[in-house]
Amino acid sequence: PRAAAVVGAGTALTGAAAVAAGAAAVAGESFSVVLPGLLPLSGVSLTLDPLGGLFVAVIGGVAVAAGIYGMSYSDSPDLRARSVQVAFPLFVVAMVLVPAAASVGTLLVCWELMALASLVLVVAEHRRGPEVASAGRWYAVMTHLGFVSVLIGLMVFVAHTGDDSFTALRESGRHLSPAVAGVVFVATLAGFASKAGIVPLHAWLPRAHPEAPSHVSALMSAAMVNLGVYGLVRVGVDLLGGGAAWWWLLVLTLGAVSAVYGILQAAMNADLKRLLGHSTTENMGLVLVGVGAAGLFASSGDRVLAALALTAALMHVVGHAAFKTLLFLAAGSVLHATGSRDLDALGGLRPVMPVTTAAFGLGALAASALPPGTAFVSEWLLQALIHGLPRAGWPRRSPCRSRWRRWR
Repeated sequence: PRAAAVVGAGTALTGAAAVAAGAAAVAGESFSVVLPGLLPLSGVSLTLDPLGGLFVAVIGGVAVAAGIYGMSYSDSPDLRARSVQVAFPLFVVAMVLVPAAASVGTLLVCWELMALASLVLVVAEHRRGPEVASAGRWYAVMTHLGFVSVLIGLMVFVAHTGDDSFTALRESGRHLSPAVAGVVFVATLAGFASKAGIVPLHAWLPRAHPEAPSHVSALMSAAMVNLGVYGLVRVGVDLLGGGAAWWWLLVLTLGAVSAVYGILQAAMNADLKRLLGHSTTENMGLVLVGVGAAGLFASSGDRVLAALALTAALMHVVGHAAFKTLLFLAAGSVLHATGSRDLDALGGLRPVMPVTTAAFGLGALAASALPPGTAFVSEWLLQALIHGLPRAGWPRRSPCRSRWRRWR
């Protein structure tokens, strides 16, 4: 259909522009736009720095693939609906604007716009069965509870600063009392962790991703969840200046639990798209392990290891976005051709779908963290942890074990 082709092409072009802008920001170019009359009270303030540029480039890359794929995938009456056709590019634009927001007001408006547009897309095929409506309810509740948590944390921050611009928050964040800073961090962590699909706030992810159209699932799992990581790094590291060690120990613990839980659930699941959703929880957990380790190293004064761990975490964000996009789009092709997501019922597809088979195999190898796959960076992350823990003041072996050896 002509509308799907126009929407897909426009989304792909928007993604390509985001890749170019994000790459320029990572290279050192800065972009700033202030539109004081666009929103009441605070207006719209946008600034793209290297941190935001990385996430904008990742979102753009996923949007290019999803936009092109959606041109031929959107062949059902539900996906041709006008609301869905409008929500798809709006979802991409909102995601691109979140890392570029330079004030609390702009961030919250873009964050909520992203949530509403993605909700419309999740329930796009609600006539297909009651599972879609149930997934939409789970997603609506969890995403808005997360939004409220982020809102509370940032409002406490702004109340102690007097200005909602990130520049003012960055200046005052270093001078907040430990109690206030802790409240801000924990409240925002809850909201951002929910968006990233981190345990125990992950309940929406394995429900919403399987029921959404596959190119939407790719955008959600490979691009949107990354913004939870972005929000955590932006608030915790940039605006609050690092904070206490217990912040990052909490992040590391949540990440480790999520990684273990996600891979166990993925290994036991026979629903192809639900399996990929649990894999997202695992990979976001690994990213948070890196972010938590970076915070711990920074709190102990080891900036080199902190930079190494954070770099590894951000590289895993890029790698996960690449292979998860490939896997969800390949899964969509299988679903489109067979009408089934049940791995136990699927078989013999290689002769009739050789390109999809090769693409899925490539994505699966990358997801397995085998060299030269993109997820091999997680091994670097673990190596940074193992070699860095003694330097950060964490014992390499347990004191009980050492005492036992001396007793013997």
